[in-house]
Amino acid sequence: MPDLDQLLVAVSHGARRAILARLKQGPLGVTEIAAPFDLSLNAVSKHLKVLEAAGLIRRERQGREHLISLQAGALRNVADWARGYEAIWNHQLDRLEGHFRAKRRSKP
Repeated sequence: MPDLDQLLVAVSHGARRAILARLKQGPLGVTEIAAPFDLSLNAVSKHLKVLEAAGLIRRERQGREHLISLQAGALRNVADWARGYEAIWNHQLDRLEGHFRAKRRSKP
């Protein structure tokens, strides 16, 4: 399983997140993935290599074409890491809620 640093680097770029979003619909060829982007095929290929190194996609060769599929299970590592901060977020939201409740009570 790739480490958290690789995963965070992989999802840190908007084009790579957009590629992952497209792959949620199912496997696509490289040219199909590249079609909506204003990027060269070479640039898209480099993004795919980053995603592949992070374990977020799988490449399968079918004849001359490479079929790319999403491997979303690796994102669990990112979700687990972020979940560790949930208590902090909840505490901050509770404080904010308390602030507004106090303001409502103090109004005549």
